[in-house]
Amino acid sequence: MKNEAIFYFDFGSPNAYMAYRVLPGLEKRTGVSFRPVPLLLGGLFKMTGNQSPFMAYANVPHKMAYERLEMERFLKRHGLSAFRMNPHFPVNTLAIMRGAVAAKAEGILAPYMEAMFHYMWEDPRKLDDPAILAATLAEAGLPTDALMARAQEPAIKEGLMANTQAAYDHGAFGIPSFVVNGDLYFGKDRLDLIERVLTTPAP
Repeated sequence: MKNEAIFYFDFGSPNAYMAYRVLPGLEKRTGVSFRPVPLLLGGLFKMTGNQSPFMAYANVPHKMAYERLEMERFLKRHGLSAFRMNPHFPVNTLAIMRGAVAAKAEGILAPYMEAMFHYMWEDPRKLDDPAILAATLAEAGLPTDALMARAQEPAIKEGLMANTQAAYDHGAFGIPSFVVNGDLYFGKDRLDLIERVLTTPAP
């Protein structure tokens, strides 16, 4: 399918948050809408043998310093001044990622994503605490009881696993990952390349 575009995400990744905030501009400029697909990053790491940069490079201080520098450059370039590092990082995202699958089933994935990214990376909260999550959903005007109950349904749990498997099958090993016309692109820093691909006429 021409210009099929997927955005694989997990709320626990600051890089996924940054991609989420930048994607709308790219979509407007290209006329291509990305289909957001929630997955469980921990599950994808387990499937691929990967780990987060914070763990992989914990003993390489120059690499970690450069990672932080690149993050600051990206934030500044795109005017993402609302970003705040979550003091509870890393947050266990199993419940809120199941919640994303439940929200999609309820037809409210867009406002759910906005709320979870906001309360993870702009007004940071410990969203793996069930009481805090419930209060946050209510504050965001989302159907708290319905979402939290549905997130426990076997079909929702299986849906999250299926999304994670689909990302793996596309070759993904981390997030944010994007699939455009069947081709995998990894990382927020690939958004410029993706835009060129989507705006360059086929030969």
